[in-house]
Amino acid sequence: MRLLRRLYRGEFEFDFAKAWRIGLLISAGMVLISVLSLLTRNLELGIDFEGGASWEIPSQELSVEATRDALRPVDQSNARIQVVTNADGDRAVSVRADVDAVDRTDEITDLLAEAAGISPNDIAVNSVGPTWGSEITEKAIRALVFFFIAIAAYITIRLEWKMAVGALVAVVHDIVISVGFYSVFQFEVTPATVIAFLTILGYSLYDTIVVFDRARENSTRLGTAGRLTYTGLMNVSLNQVLMRSVNTIIVSLIPIVSLLVVGDILLGATTLEEFAIALLVGLASGAYSSFFVAAPVVAWIKEREPRSQAVRRRAERAGATPEKVGADTGRPAKRAAAASTTTTSRPTAATTVPPRPRKRKRRR
Repeated sequence: MRLLRRLYRGEFEFDFAKAWRIGLLISAGMVLISVLSLLTRNLELGIDFEGGASWEIPSQELSVEATRDALRPVDQSNARIQVVTNADGDRAVSVRADVDAVDRTDEITDLLAEAAGISPNDIAVNSVGPTWGSEITEKAIRALVFFFIAIAAYITIRLEWKMAVGALVAVVHDIVISVGFYSVFQFEVTPATVIAFLTILGYSLYDTIVVFDRARENSTRLGTAGRLTYTGLMNVSLNQVLMRSVNTIIVSLIPIVSLLVVGDILLGATTLEEFAIALLVGLASGAYSSFFVAAPVVAWIKEREPRSQAVRRRAERAGATPEKVGADTGRPAKRAAAASTTTTSRPTAATTVPPRPRKRKRRR
């Protein structure tokens, strides 16, 4: 509680520059795990992306083994079979087969209905051809590439190209970690997941652009005076927007947790679960990457500029730490106000106005 009070009052200063090395090592580890999982385990793509057919058989007694035995005559015994139960306690068996089963949908439906002892009309069937799945995947990749180009152009025009590089690196970082999370835990990737990923990118870019915009403002106010290297200036900027990012995360987590608790646990809606998990992972990754991926990348590029190198050389000659030079400029208004309330100015002799002498009346 004491830390939160200090954060809200703007009294807490964290040395982000010192923590960047550890943060980048953590990011590299998570990216490596994600890439290895994607190469070895791949993604559990939904039928909307790779094609196939799915059946949902409402039954209180049908087992996974009996369902698999019913699919052997049509060579679909390797289909994905699982038992699902909603909040009302209604039980169903979910079956998902590959693309080869699309042409035999009616035959498989009859076999499953016979095994469950129900009418074929009671079974929910969904089938997607291979052409449709590949077309959806191609359009999703095309939309992602267009997204990258549009964001790079906007940040370059609005701020500068070096910040566009930092923002794109952070976005790629968030995508790889989010997709890797789905690969590690083998969650199914559906169209709802893709929508969640696009929402994640919006959150990530929002935090990143807020940080960069504050850094640009500080560079015109503080950096031109030669008091800060760009690393120190970025450190001041991150402390200034820290509480804003914390508030954004807290407010965003409330509806996401509601989706997980109400949608999945109470209502048993798996689609809401997939959407909420993607948002939860992406939101955490996006907030993290704004401070520990995008900011250090931009600072590393900007430190190669002659002005920042000159400030660093002057600080080192003076025996000071370059990132700490002028660090008290993070809250100039508050410090000035505090100084004005704790000190009082006394008038000097040069500024004191003597009292006007009274005129003496003559005695008569």
